[in-house]
Formats: sequence, C-alpha cells, structure tokens
Amino acid sequence: MKSSIVRSGSNTFNIWIYGKGLIRAYIVSLLFFLISAIIITYTKLGEGVIPILTSIIMVVSIAYAAIYVSVHIKKRGWLHGAFIGLLYILFLIILSKIFITDFVMDKVIYYRILTCTVTGGIGGMIGINMK
Repeated sequence: MKSSIVRSGSNTFNIWIYGKGLIRAYIVSLLFFLISAIIITYTKLGEGVIPILTSIIMVVSIAYAAIYVSVHIKKRGWLHGAFIGLLYILFLIILSKIFITDFVMDKVIYYRILTCTVTGGIGGMIGINMK
C-alpha cells in the first residue's frame, strides 16, 4: 500500500487519501439521498424539491470530502479540495454517460461542474484551517 505515495521534491501526497475522501463523499450522498427519498415518499413534499435537495446534498458531500482530504494532506487545501470536487462530478458524469442513453452535456451540467469545483475549493480552505 505504501507504493501509492507519490513524491515530487519535498511534496508528498497519498493517492489513497483522495480515494477515501471520494468514498466518504459518495457514502454521505447515498445516506442523504435515502433519507430525502423517505421524507418525500411519506410526507406531503412534492417532487419539485428534488433538484434543490440534490444540489444541497452534492454541496454537503463535496465539502465533507474536501475537508477530509485537506486535513490529511495539510497543504494547498483549496487546490486539493477543488480537485476532489472535480473528481466527484466527473465520476458522476462518466456513470451518466454509460448508463443513460440520452445523456447530454448542457448548461446544467456545466453549472454543476463549476459548483462542485468551487465547493471543493471552499471545503479545502475550511479543512486546512481546522485544528
């Protein structure tokens, strides 16, 4: 497992930290999606709240992963956080292209890419300043 450590000069980061952060983000997303599905099913909330809920869940999950990664890497939190946000959404886009036949890249997808990257950067800044 130690072979996954990449060294360039004095900078060292562990690829496994990125993987753990992304896995944690997807687990948090899954849990929040299940909770929101139960709430929407058994209450009078309409399906109109689904886009807002997905955006909120995505932002919370990415912020959590970015904080986790930047706390463990301890350098350039904004950069590592933004990278986590970008990886999060790119993985979802790839899965969407594979499993959804009429998936198209439109303005909403570009908005989500920007939102994920900015959220990750902010989460990374928060994580680097946590003690």
